Amino acid sequence: MDPPVTTVPWHLMPVPRVLERLDADLDGLTPEEATARAALGPRRGEPTRTTLPAAFIEELANPLTPVLAAGAALAAAVGSRTDAALVAAITGISALVGGFQRVRTERALSELFARSAIGARVRRGGTERLVTAGDLVPGDIVMLGPEDVVPADCRLLEGEGLEVDESSLTGESLPVSKDPAPVVGAHITQRRSMLYEGTTVSAGRAVAVVVATGPATEVGRSLATARQAAPVTGVEARLTSLTRSSVPIALGSAAAVTGAGLLHGLPLTENLASAVNLAVASVPEGLPFLVNAAQLAAARRLADLGALVRNPRTIEALGRADVLCFDKTGTLTEGNLQLAAVSDSGGPLPADRLDAPRKAVLAAALRATPPARQAEPMAHQTDRAVSVGARRAGVGVRRGAPRWRRTDALPFEPSRAYHATTGRTVHGPLLSVKGAPEGVLDRVARRRTPGTGQATELDAEGIRKLGETAEELAGAGRRVLAVAERRMREGEELTDEAVRDLDFLGFIAIADPVRTSAAPALARLRESGVQTMMLTGDHPATADAIAAPIMDLPEPKVCTGPELDEMDDAELDELLPTVDVIARCSPHHKVRIVQAYQRLGRVVAMTGDGANDAPAIRLADVGIALGRRGTPAATAAADLVVTDDRLETIVSALMEGRAMWASVRAALAILIGGNFGEVTFSVATSALTGTTPLSARQIMLVNLLTDLAPALAIAVREPTGHTGERLLKEGPSRSLGAALTKEMLLRGVITAAGAGLAWTGARVTGRSRRAGTVALAALVGTQLAQTLTTGGLDRHVLIAGLGSAAVLAGIIQTPGVSQFFDCTPLGPVAWAITLGSITAATLFGPILAPLLRLETAPPEADQAEDAAEGADATDGAEVTPASR
Repeated sequence: MDPPVTTVPWHLMPVPRVLERLDADLDGLTPEEATARAALGPRRGEPTRTTLPAAFIEELANPLTPVLAAGAALAAAVGSRTDAALVAAITGISALVGGFQRVRTERALSELFARSAIGARVRRGGTERLVTAGDLVPGDIVMLGPEDVVPADCRLLEGEGLEVDESSLTGESLPVSKDPAPVVGAHITQRRSMLYEGTTVSAGRAVAVVVATGPATEVGRSLATARQAAPVTGVEARLTSLTRSSVPIALGSAAAVTGAGLLHGLPLTENLASAVNLAVASVPEGLPFLVNAAQLAAARRLADLGALVRNPRTIEALGRADVLCFDKTGTLTEGNLQLAAVSDSGGPLPADRLDAPRKAVLAAALRATPPARQAEPMAHQTDRAVSVGARRAGVGVRRGAPRWRRTDALPFEPSRAYHATTGRTVHGPLLSVKGAPEGVLDRVARRRTPGTGQATELDAEGIRKLGETAEELAGAGRRVLAVAERRMREGEELTDEAVRDLDFLGFIAIADPVRTSAAPALARLRESGVQTMMLTGDHPATADAIAAPIMDLPEPKVCTGPELDEMDDAELDELLPTVDVIARCSPHHKVRIVQAYQRLGRVVAMTGDGANDAPAIRLADVGIALGRRGTPAATAAADLVVTDDRLETIVSALMEGRAMWASVRAALAILIGGNFGEVTFSVATSALTGTTPLSARQIMLVNLLTDLAPALAIAVREPTGHTGERLLKEGPSRSLGAALTKEMLLRGVITAAGAGLAWTGARVTGRSRRAGTVALAALVGTQLAQTLTTGGLDRHVLIAGLGSAAVLAGIIQTPGVSQFFDCTPLGPVAWAITLGSITAATLFGPILAPLLRLETAPPEADQAEDAAEGADATDGAEVTPASR
């Protein structure tokens, strides 16, 4: 078999030639053949994982490495080969830890992704079986049905009424009909004989043969291109900026120390040694992998909550999201629709107390409902409610229609707004219709009393009154369906044009209890500055009745899908910020809503569960699939899969994203602020004495004890005590903007103050070597004290902080080890000076914080900074849909 490649014109070949080229037949490959072919190339869902050596090399490829390498070279040049080896070792250890963290992150995310892997029905050795899409190989025969996601690029072999939604690939919103016949069309949109990975079967059934998997598919090639051209995301852009800014700071501080030494008459070699020490101190070695660690920890916590994250960028986007559009059914409500009442000319009666006329209305509604034996696994919940309610009421399809037998049907679609069925009875053909009142009432001509057969003509006023009755029923928060029938002529075909001149029978009311936890969850979102919009296919009155109490709004602003259709983009952009609910909302409307918010510069999270929701989910900055009742198409399109469909889980995910930015900010403040304090202390003491009190080994020891474990513990800690008001301030532009600058400056000043107090006290009471050791202990201790203050009682932070302190004490007090690090064991007085300086500097922090407040900048300046950094974040968001 020739290896299948994307350049092979599969769409041009007749079916027999395709099978011959793939060395396959309609019975499928044997398990042995499939196993052998799987070894020939990467599978879908199994991207090439980064190896530890490759990750190690990539970690070294950052602007910090040349500074450290130059420092090692200078140290060796001035005769301190041990210090040079230590600099190289620290650089290697940091890169190794970062590389290990990256490999571990990719592996964990792959495991999370595997939980929602797409399934495929494949025929192997003449037997059908269910496998994951990642197990498919070229030559596999796959079977596809409605709402199935195409698991790989395939050549169509057999098709029956097949239509495919290719919007994820081509942007075309309408389904495309498919046919096995060869086609000449060269463009992907013209290849009617091909099925492409990630598209969704809208209707019909198909048998197809896999021709490409993994990176050889159209989607795989697009993803590869997107990764190559992907701009840097918001957090990556900010970290790159911080990394680059540390280079001139390192060089500048080294030059300052060298100049101070020369002014004090010290030899050049000694000055260079001090400069090397300071350059090393200025470099935040642990910076590159902190955010990866924070994102992985957040992804794991979200998995525990029942939300599966596909990639780390989702966590970033969750932290930026300021609009959440969500379905009503199953998210705000229990998702357990039940028949509540049936109404006829005499008014409504509860479902458990129906009389004969209302049972006749329910029987007509049942005839206009798809039978359970033919329903797909994700059958419409409204239909299930009608079927279950009729069974409990003892109502069958033949009540009022003797010997009724189904002959044809028009399925429900949002654009159609009703389901119509024809059946044959002893009295001839019967048309039964059930659907949205506005979709059915426009097609009725008479009102018939069930059970009596008496019908009266309906004029415009009579139809208007029926509409008012429907609104009254919907005002109680119920979903309302109108039911109508008429006799058909022999030979009359069922078309949309035939659904007219109907006899109105009554209304069906369906209830879905609202979750008691929905209102508090929405309140948390409002406190966090997130605009919420409820999307529902219900009647506007139903939507209003449900939204008012749970959104805590006396009169929610409700708009309908048909009203959106009458607006151009400019009108829609102006309307959306003021709307709370979109009723009669279709998947097409969801796409327009996402696009409008994105035009307004908002970061949108969109929920959905149906195959038709996939385009909107994929387009949103954060696509959220409701996994419990969601289709494979929605799950495949989503960044986040919520396995329990609960709004509270979605809110927790958004809060987790916001909280991650607080942890990232605190961890970066530890790294960069601590290094700033070390530099400040070193430059100040160098200006006074001509040399820095700390040797290269001591400064590297400081970075090891204060940067790696403590900062990592802060980055991965579980968020606690985050109120909505506090989380409102979190996000890339604020958390990594002025707020981070303030915390770095505050931490640097406190660190320098603690070390300076301790060094001054030790110089007054003892020798310079002892003073340097005391300064070392105070420098580490002050930073660890601030870390513990930031981390509170978090177990990981306590272990990292106290563990680092214990290691420091052991190094200082252990002869031999102490001398290697240019220290001297300390006595009670020296430790008292150290602990006193640490305590004083730490307590000085709350007093100093108001003096360093940076929010005094003009509002215009704040907005400009937020806009600039928000642009970075938006750049990252723009590539998110393309990278899914």
